[in-house]
Amino acid sequence: MRRTSMKLAVAVIAAGLGLAVSACGTVKLGAAAITGSNRITSATLTDEVGNLNAAYKTDTAKGIKPQRPVGQETQQVLSWLVLFPVYDKLAEQHGIKVTQADIERAHNTYANQASASHLTLAEYLSAGAALPPNLVEEFSRAAAIASALQTQIDGGTTPSTAAGQAAVSAKFSRYQCIAAKDLGVKVNPQFGQFDYSGFVVVPAPPTLAAAPSPKASPSPVQTTPPC
Repeated sequence: MRRTSMKLAVAVIAAGLGLAVSACGTVKLGAAAITGSNRITSATLTDEVGNLNAAYKTDTAKGIKPQRPVGQETQQVLSWLVLFPVYDKLAEQHGIKVTQADIERAHNTYANQASASHLTLAEYLSAGAALPPNLVEEFSRAAAIASALQTQIDGGTTPSTAAGQAAVSAKFSRYQCIAAKDLGVKVNPQFGQFDYSGFVVVPAPPTLAAAPSPKASPSPVQTTPPC
């Protein structure tokens, strides 16, 4: 069997997932998260986590090792479910209209990366990015939006210096933050909280947990949007 170790190079959307959500406010009963007028139900989240776990089982049988932290599948999948409407909001705010050809182009870009590792795109994204295989089309649409927005920012020419690239990345991240903030995204604390420092949904801390020792303390979770 082949064992594949991968670092998924989703330059602008899977580096921390590139979204911003708030754990503040009231989340309606039965909702895992709310993004504007869209309600991500607990049932939908449960189904998609099941899809990811089924993919993991298939991947593992083929010798493909999942790369994301074990035991955080709920937060990983919820991050993607929140990401997609955030990117739709980004497209709306910046006048981006992606065509089916744009989506297929993004799909083929990552399919080629997967093929270079002797993987299907579904295997590549499930093992490398904790994406349920049935959400590949939504991923490709988000990637197409991200590509169009990056072109708006850098004029179609990737900066040649590290400082220039950092500036583009910072502006992109700020736009993501503004889009999610404008959506008024809320995550049900039952399923986690959003960490703006890494742009991911992370497990919520136990309410009655004892204070950890300073040495064992994790990096602080940033729950307030910086934009």
